[in-house]
Amino acid sequence: MTKILAFTSPAEGHLYPVAPVLAELVSRGHDVTVLTLPGSQEALDPFGITVRELPPTLAANTLDDWATTSRIPALRAAVRALVARIPDEIQALRSAIIAERPDALLIDVTAPGAQILASASGLPWASWAAMLLPIPSRDTPPFGPGLRPRTDLLGRVRDRSLRWFLTRRWNEVLPQLNHMRQYYGLDPLDNTEDYLRQPTLTLNFTAPPFDDVHSDWPPTVHQIGPGLWAPDAEPPSWLDEIDRPLAVVTCSTEFQDDGRLAQVAMDALADSGLYTVVTAGAVDAATLTVPPNARVEQFVPHHLLLDRAAVVVTHGGMGITQKALAAGVPVCVVPFGRSQSEVARRVVTNAAGTWVSAKRLTVAHLRAGIEKAMTRRDGAARVAAGFAAAGGTLRGAELLELHFAGHAIEHTAWTGTTPTHSSHVYPTNEAAPEITPEPDPIVLPPKDSPPTDDQYWTTWQRRDR
Repeated sequence: MTKILAFTSPAEGHLYPVAPVLAELVSRGHDVTVLTLPGSQEALDPFGITVRELPPTLAANTLDDWATTSRIPALRAAVRALVARIPDEIQALRSAIIAERPDALLIDVTAPGAQILASASGLPWASWAAMLLPIPSRDTPPFGPGLRPRTDLLGRVRDRSLRWFLTRRWNEVLPQLNHMRQYYGLDPLDNTEDYLRQPTLTLNFTAPPFDDVHSDWPPTVHQIGPGLWAPDAEPPSWLDEIDRPLAVVTCSTEFQDDGRLAQVAMDALADSGLYTVVTAGAVDAATLTVPPNARVEQFVPHHLLLDRAAVVVTHGGMGITQKALAAGVPVCVVPFGRSQSEVARRVVTNAAGTWVSAKRLTVAHLRAGIEKAMTRRDGAARVAAGFAAAGGTLRGAELLELHFAGHAIEHTAWTGTTPTHSSHVYPTNEAAPEITPEPDPIVLPPKDSPPTDDQYWTTWQRRDR
């Protein structure tokens, strides 16, 4: 048996994709604890997964990128916020390691602080990503704006120029990231985005053809298809009273100021033959005006709606977008921030739906986008087939078992085979690494007043030395 400690960032939507892989590991005899947002224990109890709650300071540290006005500033704000969480993540993971004494670690890719401590701990560890990975590739445009791939001269010039520009922007946080890495005895990175290449195994919960093929990505990245699990729930009684196909409209579960998507969608479909069901997420449902052929719920498990859906209208979160496509339902995406433009671009290039700009979000534009998306079920079906062939939960558990047992992993197609797991990740003559408490917290410099290199170094000094 291997005792595994998993760590999620304080983000809604990051636990459920990996939950079935953790459950599969438990079913194979492993002991799994996950450090995650408060309120998660009830959902994971049936699997025998133990939950430790993230400390309040970290659990409440959500992203505020919704307040920016365009895609690149939003991504920059998100990167700064991730780096600002590094000290709290390290302290939370350190405390959990001391308490749990795990044999191996599994770290959310959006938790750079936890990754730093994992690298320094001496424990075997792996990472997972519930999102599209922004690892640079010669096969695709720079990540962020949602550009379509181009192979002509103009496309190559565009990509080279934009990659230089974006790398400079991401590297604004590189001094902070590198000082923390060096503080824990790790080598500095050349670029901020290189931290995505550090894990020796990364499970990415997506797959081609939805995501692009990246021929030059590190072989440590394995795309296993989306995590589609959700806790058991009964269909709502009102669903039986609806005799039309559904238009499922979703807002983000983390506040992104996308409430107007719900309102415009209901208005656009008010005279259609569809019945609109809105899941408001972080939006206050009471602020919406609901027409007769619509219903607004704060939350409904989406899998209960998708088998009756003609279309899904969404902000472009990876969870609902991939769930819809896995069910063969086309998607109309209206991105509001983060990597949602990249999600929308992949929907469009797979002919699995449409992309409507949030800056042009009118009743007429959205209605046209929805109607066009509904004609693209064939593209959604192709994406669904790619997801189904990627291996999913079983492949994820197999890869983790092999990795934690110290076996080399070949980057080959999923065959459906299941290995025999090892009884322990350490040889019998090797003890688990010791993790000792760190009494004094490390404080990052304020992001709004960037210090000099000397000031950075002073801030990062250990107070107990």
